[in-house]
Amino acid sequence: MLGIFLFICGITFAQNPVEVAIDTTNIRIGEQIEYKISVDKQENVIFPKLILDSLKKVEVVEELKIDTTETKYIKKYLLTSFDSGRYVIPRQQVYINTKKYFTDSLLIDVATVKVDTLKQKLYSIKAIKNQPIVFDDYKSYLWILLTILALILLYYYFVFRNKKEKIAQENLIPPYELAMQRLGELDGKMLWQKDKIKLYYIELTDIIRTYIERELNIPALESTTDELMETIRDFNKIKTLDLPKETVLNLQKLLQEADLVKFAKHKPMSDEIEHHRVDTESIINKLKPKPSEEDEVVE
Repeated sequence: MLGIFLFICGITFAQNPVEVAIDTTNIRIGEQIEYKISVDKQENVIFPKLILDSLKKVEVVEELKIDTTETKYIKKYLLTSFDSGRYVIPRQQVYINTKKYFTDSLLIDVATVKVDTLKQKLYSIKAIKNQPIVFDDYKSYLWILLTILALILLYYYFVFRNKKEKIAQENLIPPYELAMQRLGELDGKMLWQKDKIKLYYIELTDIIRTYIERELNIPALESTTDELMETIRDFNKIKTLDLPKETVLNLQKLLQEADLVKFAKHKPMSDEIEHHRVDTESIINKLKPKPSEEDEVVE
């Protein structure tokens, strides 16, 4: 009977083509174990995705590629643990030609790392020290800042240069012709039709103020409406301008109503805006100096 039992057991063990081995059963926390499954070389072998200890204290660090020898397929896994204790790696399931085979379970011991406090001196915790500031830490920010400043300077250079050139060109045009030209350009912009009413009145009053300053030599651009009208009346009293009273009143009304739009958010109707446009051109025509008798004589 004993011989029959041993014969049956020998056949059973011989029929299992799966073997498992580890390079060590004892490690310290953080050290690694090489876990190896070997299978007799056959077709359609599927190695397992490891199912480790139930406490999940052992983990897979790396799953290596399958090695092939003349007679076997070998699959290696690197395992580790960061908790001390004794853990069982359970049986793993391997498929060979769709048939299940199991490895043996293994036991491993994980020990803590002992520290000899007598040999290893303990030091008090030191405060955090700030690193010294060096130029290289801010060099990239400095280049960005310099680039931005250069772009700003270039922008203002071209804007002011173009503005100066435009002013220089306008100074070559007689005041009356420039005013009529600018009124035509303002009409072409169609600002108030695009609901840019405030901007329309800013340009409209700038045209008539520029004309007064250039033609009548009165500081109109930097003066308030009240200051400008007071100056015009003073000049008119001493017969320097000799302007009709109606023209002075119309100019005052135009500038005051424009101030309401620019500063008090007043929004005039479209017929009022068109009326102000007509009044502006009419006032400029009446402010235009009359040619003297000598100018009318044709030589």
